Amino acid sequence: MRVPMKPVSLLCLSLFFPPHFSRPFASLCSGLAHRSAAKRRPFPSGGANQLQASYTMDGSHKSVLSDMASQDQLVDSNDGVQGPCIWSCPKGGCKIELGKQIFCNRSLNMKNIVAVGFDMDYTLAQYKPETFESLAYEGTVRKLVYDLGYPQELLEWAFDWKYMVRGLVLDKKRGNILKMDRHKYVKVAYHGFREMLKEEKFGTYGNTLIRDAFDEPEYALIDTLFSLAEAYLFAQLVDFKDNNPGKFPEGADYARMYKDIRAAVDLCHRDGTLKQMVAKDPKRYINEDTLIVPMLKMLRNSGRSTFLVTNSLWDYTNIVMNFLCGSGALDGRRKCNFDWLQYFDVVITGSAKPSFFHEDNRANLFEVERDSGMLLNTDNGTPMPQVGSTSPRISLKGLNEDCRVFQGGSVAHLHKLLSIESSSQVLYVGDHIYGDILRSKKVLGWRTMLVVPELEREVELLWEIRDTRKHLRLLRNERDQIEDQIHHLKWSLKFEKLNSGQMQKMSEALYELECRRDTIRTSHQQAQRECHQKFHKVWGQLMKTGYQNSRFAHQVERFACLYTSQVSNLSLYSPDKYYRPSEDFMPHEFHILPL
Repeated sequence: MRVPMKPVSLLCLSLFFPPHFSRPFASLCSGLAHRSAAKRRPFPSGGANQLQASYTMDGSHKSVLSDMASQDQLVDSNDGVQGPCIWSCPKGGCKIELGKQIFCNRSLNMKNIVAVGFDMDYTLAQYKPETFESLAYEGTVRKLVYDLGYPQELLEWAFDWKYMVRGLVLDKKRGNILKMDRHKYVKVAYHGFREMLKEEKFGTYGNTLIRDAFDEPEYALIDTLFSLAEAYLFAQLVDFKDNNPGKFPEGADYARMYKDIRAAVDLCHRDGTLKQMVAKDPKRYINEDTLIVPMLKMLRNSGRSTFLVTNSLWDYTNIVMNFLCGSGALDGRRKCNFDWLQYFDVVITGSAKPSFFHEDNRANLFEVERDSGMLLNTDNGTPMPQVGSTSPRISLKGLNEDCRVFQGGSVAHLHKLLSIESSSQVLYVGDHIYGDILRSKKVLGWRTMLVVPELEREVELLWEIRDTRKHLRLLRNERDQIEDQIHHLKWSLKFEKLNSGQMQKMSEALYELECRRDTIRTSHQQAQRECHQKFHKVWGQLMKTGYQNSRFAHQVERFACLYTSQVSNLSLYSPDKYYRPSEDFMPHEFHILPL
């Protein structure tokens, strides 16, 4: 466990005083802070942006982050260069805009966390779908045509990177793409790009006695952003096969096509097609995030260890992390270096997650020689001497390196390297429900945070259409009330002894109620469809399917202690924050305890 470089500033205490005391108290603490500034140990060097280390919050700074973006987003740093406004800066601690907030499923007290770990791809490194996913799509298509014998027409296809979303399920056998709710009821279904009729959908997936679990190997789960391109290509191939059955190799059914897509994707990764293009121009494929370095500095200066566990190998990891932690795009004048390693205690590349998280994993742990990329044998992280030598091969340069880089191994090696005594002391941040979050949570008991980039736009839209959602709820309630009246009238007509006049009157009232119900039902369905299409024209809201949580939302709720739109949102909160979930409501409480 790292030792904090400095105590929390006295300015934080001003938060506990009434408003009429805040100004004089803040002034007093500010004077104390200035007098002690010379005694403070500065943040480690590395990069132009240096943080002011006093953990301060002034009550006068209550503006929303969106207002800060224009004038308060940057604050003066120790070396005179402006840096991002994070929680530990003097203007930090302001109200956080909804799309940047961290949401909590299970209580998590950061004071109990001694190590914070990160995945790299789609966690620290947010890839641009319009360029990176398009690159993956084009590479996969070329492999299908030139290596696996698919028709040349595929080379003319285009990729719509906005079409697919996470949380979908591919039915490999039938060529269908499904979106289901948390109970695994299929609510939206397409065969290729053709929407399935309600009767067709129910006939295939509606029988509860034979309903599938919708898991591998018959189904493929689109639970990572890496999978969006292959899901789109699968839908294209389904349509193409249906219209051109003679152009496919013999025996190439839907399941075989999906298997070939996966093989083509693997070929792209194996021959370095994707990573070589990213390495040439990282800025074209990866979003820059100026808050990552300040976030890592803040975590480390709060006394916590930090580590990186990625499936990418060392050469690619070094390029991406140089881009993220450096001063911008790499070019011929600025080569890769190892400065970014100062922000981590341990880096494990080629980890082969999710098997990395199994404690009975016996994979060997190799130390990576940074300059050459050569692998050195270790004994649980301790360098091993070569045969015929009495001492291990260690470069003199490596003796002074604080962060060690490894490849392979298992979580047991990581715990030993970081001196982790309890799994619950680790917070791991990743983007993949299965590969990062489920296994680390379920198998190890690590605390977890899921990065969901789509969440930022989703919560902003939810706020914009809040009045529409209230209107939908009122329409639904009105429809329920009218249906109750219809049922009552039908009951009376069937079982009560009525004269002809009473029956005529009731029949007319019943007809009027049924017409009104049909009108409200049509209005409700249309309004609900338009509401969902605001999120996505085909699949609707990411976290909802109809009125139920989607399957993806259900997984987020089950396995992620925290979830947020970007990993750097951690920089907007205190490193000692106690995250608490909102109260759960069951249906019988919903209308009794409105908030």
